[in-house]
Amino acid sequence: MDRSGDVSDLPDPRSDIFTVQRPWGNFQQFCSNERVTVKIITVDPGHRLSLQTHDHRGEFWQVLDVPIEVTVGDRTWSAAPGEAVWVPCHAVHRMANKGDQPGRLLEIAYGDFDEADIVRLQDDYAR
Repeated sequence: MDRSGDVSDLPDPRSDIFTVQRPWGNFQQFCSNERVTVKIITVDPGHRLSLQTHDHRGEFWQVLDVPIEVTVGDRTWSAAPGEAVWVPCHAVHRMANKGDQPGRLLEIAYGDFDEADIVRLQDDYAR
C-alpha cells in the first residue's frame, strides 16, 4: 500500500493484518515496508489520554493486556485484549483505563508523526 499521498485518504490497515502459524506458535503481521511510527502506550488505572485529533496521521491500535475504553468519533466502547481499532486522520479519539491494573496498546501511526500534531480538545492534565 502506498500511503505517501494525502493522509486523510489513508485506508484502514486492519484488512492487511494476518497471522502466520509456526511450529513454535505464531506471529501477527501488522504492516510491511511502510513509513510508520510504532509505540506501546501504557495507560495507568483510572487515567485517560486527552480527547484529541491529528491532522497528519491515522493510528492503528491493538489492545494488548486488559480492556481499554476507546473513543473514536461519536462511538465509545470497551475494547477487549486483541481488538484492533482504526483511528482515521482528523477523527476525535481517546483511550482510558477504567480497570485496576495498567493497560497497554500497540500503536502504529501512519503518516507524518510529530507530537506537535496533537490537537487537544479536552485534557485532564491541563496541557
